[in-house]
Amino acid sequence: MEDRRLELTRLLQAGAAGDELLPLVYEELRLIARRRMLEERAGHTLQATALVHEAWFRVAGSSEVEWRNRRHFYAAAAEAMRRILIDHARRAKSQKRGGGARKISLGAADAPALLDADQVLGLSVAFERLAEEDPEAAEVTRLRFYAGLSAAETAAALEISERTVHRKWTYARARLFELLGGA
Repeated sequence: MEDRRLELTRLLQAGAAGDELLPLVYEELRLIARRRMLEERAGHTLQATALVHEAWFRVAGSSEVEWRNRRHFYAAAAEAMRRILIDHARRAKSQKRGGGARKISLGAADAPALLDADQVLGLSVAFERLAEEDPEAAEVTRLRFYAGLSAAETAAALEISERTVHRKWTYARARLFELLGGA
């Protein structure tokens, strides 16, 4: 496992082409996408595999990006997935589909939060505000909530302590709850 991580970091820093990277990252991207799709409303028309492929095209297709490390790459992939889901929610809302609104849960990453289109858009606006106010808390949120990483995985990815992850995650959930109007 560690060999794959080192190989991925080496390839990213060397500016490797997508053919070399995809086999190393595909399963991890699928895992992230499956976690994200579990948090979406029932009957969502976007599948995890389609989410992975779309995110891959957005991330790997961006030739001007110079990847610093795995953290940078996976954060970009998680952000791409977040934006894809937001775009999908906007399209669904503009077509007046949806319904069955459910309560937003900003609990642990493994506790699904079922969101309708309005909630996805509201959460997106709140997340962008959080990113302006506290970029580190937003990065923790991106990895915990959007990528579905555990506290330990997030700490390793961000190269910070688990305690800092817990503190930033607690703050981010409270701030997002406040920004969402106590939903």
